[in-house]
Amino acid sequence: MPTEGCAIQPCVADELALSERLMRFDSSHPEGIRTCTDFALGWLEGHEIRARTFDLDGLPVLDATVGEGPVTVVLHAHLDVVPGKKDQFIPHVDTEFLWGRGAYDMKGATAAMFCVLADLAALEEPLPIRVRLLCVPDEEDDKPKELRGTEAAVQRGLVGDFVVCGEPTDLHIGVQAKGVLDVRIEVEGRGAHGATPWLGVNAIERAMDIFDRLRTLPFAQASSRFYDRPSINLGRISGGDRINQVPERCTMDVDIRFLPEQPVELVREELMSLAVPGVRVTEMYRRPPAKVSSKDPFLELLRAAAQLHVQDEVQLVGRDGTNDGTYFLQRGIPSVEFGPTGSGHHGPQEKVSIRSLREYRLALLDFLHAVARDPESLAGRVKPSVREERRDEPRSLL
Repeated sequence: MPTEGCAIQPCVADELALSERLMRFDSSHPEGIRTCTDFALGWLEGHEIRARTFDLDGLPVLDATVGEGPVTVVLHAHLDVVPGKKDQFIPHVDTEFLWGRGAYDMKGATAAMFCVLADLAALEEPLPIRVRLLCVPDEEDDKPKELRGTEAAVQRGLVGDFVVCGEPTDLHIGVQAKGVLDVRIEVEGRGAHGATPWLGVNAIERAMDIFDRLRTLPFAQASSRFYDRPSINLGRISGGDRINQVPERCTMDVDIRFLPEQPVELVREELMSLAVPGVRVTEMYRRPPAKVSSKDPFLELLRAAAQLHVQDEVQLVGRDGTNDGTYFLQRGIPSVEFGPTGSGHHGPQEKVSIRSLREYRLALLDFLHAVARDPESLAGRVKPSVREERRDEPRSLL
């Protein structure tokens, strides 16, 4: 791609080559994450970028910065990936795509962000802003944790005035993300012989009736500008001991993604209506939704910069999944998702557009250049607040 139209010319660092190198690390497990982070740290230091790590439960959180000024922009990435087959960690390219685990989610975007920092570090006249690259090791981890990498970084003050999370968005900008409320529903029945089921109460059948009721609750029918409906997924179900017995108990784990406009208290209240005698509803995990004003000046600059390098219209979109930007939003710091084009993340055919990696890099460079043109007018807009929205112990909604 020609780069003459970009306000900051890229240096010799190659985002495609770096993407491939990062993808060769199987960072779906702790040892691979540590090895990949060691390589990333060395790469940054080799490009004369200030970088360091701190330890969180045996995993490294990487923080790198370039420049100084009244405004700080955070580029947020993660080096961990979901597990894949051995051959998925051998990246390959064709004329259009880079294929392999992490290409789209999100080692391609991470490599482009690294190259952006190298581009800024190579400038003869530094930009009058600070750019922070925050790279965490546990964004994909689905195990309960007391403290996650991004949350720990925010608590340490590794924040800024605006955050770009490089999650895959096909070069659109995610300004909203659904909230998460995971619940466990435990249903009691009455045991009986399988030959005479009418003498008992089948807990599994009763649980399915409860789940059907859940899907018809008022919150589940809502819609908004960015979403047709909330997401409700029955992720796990267990019950019964033997095929010739009427099951006495059944447990369902349900993943609920509610709309940003829906107060979580309202969702909880409606779920309480399911807790009839013999039914217990317990909150297992929650995460707040994400929502950024479409009039945010940083967002407007990012959208304009992206449009310079993308042929189709850059749209503001809602994201069905959650992201680590919520930890910044809880403290009043606007955070959006913006990443390259591809498909198949978490699947066997993951790929990212090679052209979009360069478009993404150029868009970030033009965005940072636009911020640096008048940083004083953007400084001081964020007044960080501490508003905790963390899961504590599981609690009953009875």
